[in-house]
Amino acid sequence: MGFTEAVRTVLTQKYITFSGRASRSEYWWFQLFNWGLGVALWIVSLLLTPNSASSMSNPFSIIGVLISLALILPQIALQVRRFHDRNISGWWYLGLIVACIIPFVMFISIIAIFVISVLRGTEGPNKFGPDPLRPEARAEVFA
Repeated sequence: MGFTEAVRTVLTQKYITFSGRASRSEYWWFQLFNWGLGVALWIVSLLLTPNSASSMSNPFSIIGVLISLALILPQIALQVRRFHDRNISGWWYLGLIVACIIPFVMFISIIAIFVISVLRGTEGPNKFGPDPLRPEARAEVFA
């Protein structure tokens, strides 16, 4: 899956779809889009108000906040589908996010989320759906 296909899939077809699976390429291309958009808006905002005490007076700051709010649900849904690709329930993601409230546990939670996002998904179908890389593959026994 390429950059444009990943962004289009997340933002149009699976905007708040928490079921199914997301491949690593879909996840990381969307992360690149999300972070790139945020950095670009931040740079433009800084260029327009370099000495301002309140950067929220800049329209690009307000646009950035609105875009961030619009992308929260697709980001969470994508992360849950990424967990599903590893055959892990999305409730574990909620548990790791809640664990971020505890000061020292936060670092372990962030590392766990990152590691799960980096690891390859289970091959073939699992209890969350078919393999996003090879949807035609079938498993005879579900574990």
